[in-house]
Amino acid sequence: MAAIQLLPSQYGYVVLVLVLYTFLNFWMAGQVGRARKKYKVFYPNLYALESDNKDAKLFNCVQRGHQNSLEMMPLFFMLMILGGIGHPCLTASFGVLYVVCRFFYFKGYATGVPEKRLTIGKFSFLALLGLMVCTISFGVKLLRH
Repeated sequence: MAAIQLLPSQYGYVVLVLVLYTFLNFWMAGQVGRARKKYKVFYPNLYALESDNKDAKLFNCVQRGHQNSLEMMPLFFMLMILGGIGHPCLTASFGVLYVVCRFFYFKGYATGVPEKRLTIGKFSFLALLGLMVCTISFGVKLLRH
């Protein structure tokens, strides 16, 4: 419990945003599962081959939308956890922006037209930039303390 007392009281917002992203990840995984059945792409294949499946691009776009979110998750979590110690409310706000943008990134990608992932999804990079600034600021505070 001593560690909890060291965290700012608003750090709970950071925790809740991390859980929100986890729910988004579960939902995306479910979408990939549905796409597997719909487009007949069975395990252990991660992607469909266009030579074997006429719907390969559609499935692969759904899969890539989720896979890319998994690839970015460690970076997002690290920036949220560390930046949130120094700037919990600002970090949580950038985190919500990131989660919303990742939802639209996935929805756009899942259309089968990869360019649509960036319509709103591109703003997730602004959210990451904000999270990096919060984390850098926290690191500088630690060095000056």
